[in-house]
Amino acid sequence: MPKKYRLSKINKAASAPKIFEESHFEIDYRHELNPAQFEAVTSTEGAYLVIAGAGTGKTRTLVYRVARLVEMGIDPKSILLLTFTRKAAREMMNRAAILLDNRCSKINGGTFHSFANLTLRKYAKLIGIDSGFTILDQGDSQDVINLIRAQLDLVKLKKRFPNKQTINKIISLSINTGKKIEEILFEEYPHFAEHVEKINEIAKIYSAYKRKSELLDYDDLLVYLRDFLNDKTKSQTLTSSIKYVMIDEFQDTNKLQADIVLGLAQHNNNIMVVGDDSQSVYSFRGANFKNIMNFPKLFPDVKIIMLEENYRSTQEVLDFGNHIIETAIEKYPKQLFTRKTSGELPAIISATTENMQSRFIVDRILELREENIPLNDIAVLFRSSFSSFDLEIELNKANIPYQKFGGMKFIETAHVKDVLAFLRIAENPKDVVSWYRVLLLH
Repeated sequence: MPKKYRLSKINKAASAPKIFEESHFEIDYRHELNPAQFEAVTSTEGAYLVIAGAGTGKTRTLVYRVARLVEMGIDPKSILLLTFTRKAAREMMNRAAILLDNRCSKINGGTFHSFANLTLRKYAKLIGIDSGFTILDQGDSQDVINLIRAQLDLVKLKKRFPNKQTINKIISLSINTGKKIEEILFEEYPHFAEHVEKINEIAKIYSAYKRKSELLDYDDLLVYLRDFLNDKTKSQTLTSSIKYVMIDEFQDTNKLQADIVLGLAQHNNNIMVVGDDSQSVYSFRGANFKNIMNFPKLFPDVKIIMLEENYRSTQEVLDFGNHIIETAIEKYPKQLFTRKTSGELPAIISATTENMQSRFIVDRILELREENIPLNDIAVLFRSSFSSFDLEIELNKANIPYQKFGGMKFIETAHVKDVLAFLRIAENPKDVVSWYRVLLLH
């Protein structure tokens, strides 16, 4: 039977939000959530910044907030949830659907790039682009830049000129941070500063080539979306249809993404960003934790909600983390706590070389195995996939089986990109990069 909801109170003002009694909801939110999570989930109208410490149930909070909005009768298609991975968005939507019903799976959920892709294709005429544009992945972008680099005979320079990967990163950082290429070179690549004119020339030719060939790279998706949102007349249909905006991991957004967030919420001003200023780790991609620090200045009457109860670690680990966070000059003060029983103190081991570190880890794994700890219960975390190479050698020497997660993505493998090149040509015959790849196969 269809669910029925009764309003306990209705404000006479037509624009006022509807207020529901807790007893009228199918989900017992107050019982399922801790007080801070409950406050975040039930705060729907206006602008909110949720500072979610590590292990404090950030995802759970977003899932329940989606369910809450749907229970309130909000059209799922008017709810936008942006995350940094498609997997995260899919997981949240699936969990919300299991929690309530299938309506939750119909919200607009995805990454900044996937949302931008769908939006640009839908409003292509207003934006002034062809809706059948081809998207260049990072490898494709680098190949185009390499062709331009070769055409300009920059390889023959006496002084070393940056390779295609570095040039692509310089251009991308410039776009995502809003800084000029000169600034990026000065801050990140001072040894290439003398080549600023040539790099600027490559950037201009690259941009012109993409426009001519109806190609957009990942950065273009965000740039075109931001510019579209900045035109309030053209984007009014879109922005007025988005009633509620939620952004995950806001501390890892860059300037370009922060501008998009501001544009998405310009009409209804119902926005909640969730993140932790102490967990910003993507500055190498242009992310700026200042976005989360400055968020209260972007919208009127922003309310800050702190999630501090941790469900993952023992108090000893949290005390250690709290002590480190306290030393930060610029932060949102928080004190993580847990109801878990006491555990072991965390250990910090200083190794003089990478191999000494690897051998220590192997010895520790062997000790744990002797203590009857299953290998499946032991994990080693790395910042980057290549950092595991030395440890993998030592693990093999000790005959310790292991499973590695991460590394090159399936879509980035050569044979998959070869197949995609044929498909892209069929879709867009002007795609010179794909033609170049296909012709190299013969």
